Amino acid sequence: MPAPASKAAWRLLAACAIANAVSLSSPALAQSAATRADAPPHAQSAERQDSFYCEERRLGYWFYCERPKTPDQNSPSPAPTSSATSQLDAITATLRELKAKAILEPTPANVTAYIRFQRAQLDRASLFSDVWQRAIWQDPELDYTLQRPVSTLGKRQWQDSRSAERNAAMAQLSERYGLFYFFAQSCGACEVMSPIVQSVASTWHIAVRAISTDGGPSRHFPNYTVETNQRSRMGLEPKITPAVVLWDARTGRPIPIGYGVMSADELQDRIYLLTSKEAGRDY
Repeated sequence: MPAPASKAAWRLLAACAIANAVSLSSPALAQSAATRADAPPHAQSAERQDSFYCEERRLGYWFYCERPKTPDQNSPSPAPTSSATSQLDAITATLRELKAKAILEPTPANVTAYIRFQRAQLDRASLFSDVWQRAIWQDPELDYTLQRPVSTLGKRQWQDSRSAERNAAMAQLSERYGLFYFFAQSCGACEVMSPIVQSVASTWHIAVRAISTDGGPSRHFPNYTVETNQRSRMGLEPKITPAVVLWDARTGRPIPIGYGVMSADELQDRIYLLTSKEAGRDY
């Protein structure tokens, strides 16, 4: 029965031809198949598992299906940004250079370049000033005018309140403090200062001890005494007159108020600040 044998031979030849065609058209596939065939069983299992998760289900980067890309070593690194201080220094240097060039070579081009750059910086400064003012308006902690008003109406109200507070403190002053007033008969400024000291002391009932540094009298303080080294013992400048010193009877220490001529209002302000306000609380 030669026919069946002939059919089997034809089938075998067709299968071989197809296999040769596939191997010739896809050498990579054949090599991959050969590699998988040569790989150990556990490697083939892992490859099939990776193919299932990464290719069929497409889970992507988070399941390590896609290797992270390494940065290109040849790509240029971004230039470091300069600090605000260096930028401002550069602007100042440019402005000075343009100004110097415009002065040394006053051509229309040089002068125009300087004016244009200067105008740009003036606009920048105006913007800063505007934003500064708006920030102060919107944040009361930054607004110093709430402590010391600058407007006419606000200043008047602050001064009235301040005067009332000062007068209340001055009214209690005589309970603890007295005044030493150093003068000289030959001192012209003392003739101006003596009635001022007398007026303030009389208004607030403060005891005054007038001391003549040269032994001469005073028509405003007839009950004066001649100095016997009192200023040196108080640690005061011994040669300047007039001098006003507040004496704290509770602590037994002198508080220099000032030297030279002062108005009555200034004298009272100094006494009030030195006895009722800590440094930095009123400025």
